[in-house]
Amino acid sequence: MQKVLMYSTGYCPFCMRAEMLLKQRGVQEIEKVRIDAEPERRAEMIERTGRRTVPQIYIGDTHVGGFDELAALDRAGGLQPLLAGQATQDQ
Repeated sequence: MQKVLMYSTGYCPFCMRAEMLLKQRGVQEIEKVRIDAEPERRAEMIERTGRRTVPQIYIGDTHVGGFDELAALDRAGGLQPLLAGQATQDQ
């Protein structure tokens, strides 16, 4: 299973939905970077992703995007292979 990193805040409903979807797909551990608790990490997120909104999700080295992109990837059948390290998505 690939490592999952998620930039998030403690009050973001889309972050909670993303976490729920990932756990439903077998992810047991998500490294969460709370940009509300660690504001200096917000600049890191923006530099890495080019985006200002949360969540921003990485599966392995692949930037998936936010919850909408994660859900679309799941609906298209690409999430499980990416989690298993069998596919990549380029964004």
